[in-house]
Amino acid sequence: MIRFIKNVILASVAIVLVPISVANRHAISISLNPFNPQDPNLTLTDVPLFWVIFAALGVGILLGGFNAWAKQGKWRKEARQKRQEARKWHHEADQLRTLSEQEKLSGTTSSDAGSNRSTG
Repeated sequence: MIRFIKNVILASVAIVLVPISVANRHAISISLNPFNPQDPNLTLTDVPLFWVIFAALGVGILLGGFNAWAKQGKWRKEARQKRQEARKWHHEADQLRTLSEQEKLSGTTSSDAGSNRSTG
């Protein structure tokens, strides 16, 4: 079911992106120098417009994802601390369980030995 949903989403994205790329396939020049736009050293020529659009979308997605990841840092830290605390308590419970089992075994053995002596 999840695979079907992923395919539907990808198909709908493709239906939107393909016409955008076809409609915006003409070449443009991108100037990277804001003070001298005519500088040929910092100008990208003959770049299809849809590449610029898709690059801007990709950069926006990456920046948004990084921002969300950074904001969730305190929750990841808290979860890490809770996991460590849970491991500590599980380890302590295992130790107490082992100790309790050892006491039961040693208590049963000593009481059996003591009861045999008193009857015999």
